[in-house]
Amino acid sequence: MPPPASGHAEGVSNDEFRAAMSRLASGVVLVTAQEPPLDPDDPSAPGSEDVGMTATAFMSVSLDPPLVLVSLREGSRMDELLDEQPLWAVSVLSESQRHIAGRFAMKGRVSDRLLFADIPYTRGEYTDAPLVGGALAVLECRTEQRVRAGDHTLVIGRVLTARVPSADGGPLTYFRGRYRHLG
Repeated sequence: MPPPASGHAEGVSNDEFRAAMSRLASGVVLVTAQEPPLDPDDPSAPGSEDVGMTATAFMSVSLDPPLVLVSLREGSRMDELLDEQPLWAVSVLSESQRHIAGRFAMKGRVSDRLLFADIPYTRGEYTDAPLVGGALAVLECRTEQRVRAGDHTLVIGRVLTARVPSADGGPLTYFRGRYRHLG
């Protein structure tokens, strides 16, 4: 039997799938990494650059060893960077950091350097990646495995450090296509 007109063998359209999954509330994180210099041997070449991406498909995978997973759109800047750069970080955003989530979720943005300009952050001791100030939790990770899954790449990372710098406020969540807070 040929697949239905939707192109999906099971008959679920992209819109139907998207609508169903929008009913699943998820936490919002900022995934960050440092892009190495284009040419480390050329002192006039641009230096390393911080890269960030908002993600809602992030989860704990294992306690022993400590592993997390983030799903990245295949071919995105972060997917390509984490294919070459094994060190990255995650900041679990609080409800007061909606503006950060929106900023790093924009399509067609000009430069991540401008996006980080007025956000307080520290650098991870292992990854040198930005860790957002005021985040509910921050983790530094090293890629253990990459798995291609449809139009996304599942990146499994070993957690190198995990801290809870802020206990203030609730988590930023994503539900029915919008950022929300609990309560």
